[in-house]
Amino acid sequence: MPVNLKGRSLLTLKDYTPEEIRYLLDLSVDLKRKKRSGIRGNLLVGKNIVLLFEKASTRTRCAFEVAAFDEGAQVTFLTNSQMGKKESIEDTALVLGRFYDGIEFRGFKQETVELLARYSGVPVWNGLTDLYHPTQILADFMTIMEHVDKPLSKVKLVFVGDARNNMGNSLMLASAKMGMTFVAVAPKELHPSGEMVDYAASVAKETGAVISMTDNIAEGVKDADVIYTDVWVSMGEEAQFAERIKLLKPYQVDMKMMKSTGNPDTLFMHCLPSFHDLETSIGKEIHTKFGLAEMEVTNEVFRSKHSVVFDEAENRMHTIKAVMVATIGAL
Repeated sequence: MPVNLKGRSLLTLKDYTPEEIRYLLDLSVDLKRKKRSGIRGNLLVGKNIVLLFEKASTRTRCAFEVAAFDEGAQVTFLTNSQMGKKESIEDTALVLGRFYDGIEFRGFKQETVELLARYSGVPVWNGLTDLYHPTQILADFMTIMEHVDKPLSKVKLVFVGDARNNMGNSLMLASAKMGMTFVAVAPKELHPSGEMVDYAASVAKETGAVISMTDNIAEGVKDADVIYTDVWVSMGEEAQFAERIKLLKPYQVDMKMMKSTGNPDTLFMHCLPSFHDLETSIGKEIHTKFGLAEMEVTNEVFRSKHSVVFDEAENRMHTIKAVMVATIGAL
């Protein structure tokens, strides 16, 4: 049966079947090929899109804007709305749904993006919340497809670090959907919630995926096709730096870890931004307070042949374009 995503929101990949995820990935590949070939798109001509941002971003904003412009849409970038201040989320959604064909939200609470979808009457796309980051996952899986010479269902993806954050949650759930082997390598205190693990396990029974958790690094990373990590402290949690550094310093991705997989072609992936050197103000501040020149990944790994982080970053634009085209475009 053909996949039809017209009018659908993308709040979490939990809401999408494996076939629908595969459709979005295949569409992303096709749109990337067309862009690389210089073929100008027109699938969003006449559409108006608003980007609602509570959290700062480089890739999410730029990916949505370039993707929209490539296909002929108009974009409003909105960071100073009255949503949640002088106006409820429901009222804001009802207003924006009258103006726009699609709404992107990047912010702190999953509840907010769900309320926008409930009341706006138009597709809403999650650009990041506390629980999920679905557009990033599509870019990640597209990148794996480009670099690993095997089907996704044969790929072993290992997430190292704070495995209960939005990236740990999203990678685990999407891996379950696509029949992959997923391992969370993290201190036990930072394993995904029981609810998240139970859901992933229930999906895995249907897809053949293998989902596991461990605090044993050597055991977890063995035979990995991909080692994925993220920042140790998410935006809004800066007060927890000392605690997270203590917990996660042993889980820093370094070349020793990459070699311990036993796979010379293991990819290193990261959703960015990354604290891998002292070229940022926060990196310098952490170095002054805690003496760390690198955090979740060493600069050696980040700059190595294993790293495909900038391919991921580019693919954010292609996969986001696919989401918009599939849900509000003229396909």
